Amino acid sequence: MSVAQPANDTITNKKAALKGLYDDLYSKNMFPFWATSEGVDHDEIKQLMATSKAVPFVWSYTDIEPLLQRAAELVTMDDSERRSLILVNPGLAPKRASVSTMYTAYRLNDPDEIMPPHKHSPSAIRFGLTGKGNFTGVEGEDVVFGPGDMVLTPNDAWHNHGTVGGEQAVNLSILDLPLVETLHAVHFDHKYTEMVDGKEVEKKVQTARFPSDYSQRIYGEGGLMPRFVDHKRGGGLSSPMYVYRWEKMEAILDAHKDWDGDPHEGIVIDYVDPTTGGPVFHTINFYVQMLRPGEKTLPQRETASLLLSPFRGNGHSIIDGKRYDWNQFDTIAIPGGSWVEHVNGSSTEPVIFFGATDAPTQKALLLYKRWGRNQAGDLLRLV
Repeated sequence: MSVAQPANDTITNKKAALKGLYDDLYSKNMFPFWATSEGVDHDEIKQLMATSKAVPFVWSYTDIEPLLQRAAELVTMDDSERRSLILVNPGLAPKRASVSTMYTAYRLNDPDEIMPPHKHSPSAIRFGLTGKGNFTGVEGEDVVFGPGDMVLTPNDAWHNHGTVGGEQAVNLSILDLPLVETLHAVHFDHKYTEMVDGKEVEKKVQTARFPSDYSQRIYGEGGLMPRFVDHKRGGGLSSPMYVYRWEKMEAILDAHKDWDGDPHEGIVIDYVDPTTGGPVFHTINFYVQMLRPGEKTLPQRETASLLLSPFRGNGHSIIDGKRYDWNQFDTIAIPGGSWVEHVNGSSTEPVIFFGATDAPTQKALLLYKRWGRNQAGDLLRLV
């Protein structure tokens, strides 16, 4: 005749057995995914969701600029072909990422510094902040750019960076490197060669093959596109328009400054591939957002992660209920899923953001969603 085991002993034995099961699973690099009763040490749902996540954050240009100057004094082009400061999100450190899929880096070049060509699988842009002589050579098109100009350095396109004109210049770059890194698809190539007299010769400077105004001459008029050129240069992996000039963007913003705009975003103008009307890259895209004097946006939340840099103006944002103040040339990280409102702090001057989004990747995977709230606080499905 068997004797019934006391209930407390049964519970104790089960806990010990579960602990042994968990220990064995973890030792063999496995993860248990099931629900268990209360009181068990392992909450698998919380553990599964507890991976590193980007947090809202603002990097101040007043902190960045002095560090750029110190780096320029201490690190020469003889020391390194790169001299950029990457913004690392505190929630993702030490990973080089400002949000989960993108990072922003600031670069200062001393007068007439030119780095050798290289190429890589991550897609990148340069956006001018200060100085008229920022330089990027992309696939044989030499681009000199100033404040507000955006230059593409696409996936697998040869390019180099620097300055011309005898003065310092600062630009910010945004890359999809964290996304490409996650997909284990990163590659870099620093051996640039050209054919010279029938022989492959390694070179430190690209030979110009296109006029310096090629992008504007071929693609600068919306709705009109020449048929007699190759629109797949650089491998055809991005927009073939490699430079987007600020004067064009500023004219569009000025023409629409009195429009109602979107109550959740103000006035937003996307940069597009002129051959498709789609994003300039397949993974990330860029835009300019204007808040008129005194404008405050209604709350909005989207699955895409955003990086914003105030190109003009100052103000603050409410991100997941917390206030973040920002000024010109700062960078703001807005992780996907965060509720956000923007407030222009001036009653007389507009705020103009330069923005980046990973929405193209999410849209391609059918993962993108967007919500907002109206004045009454009601939840709206926007996308």
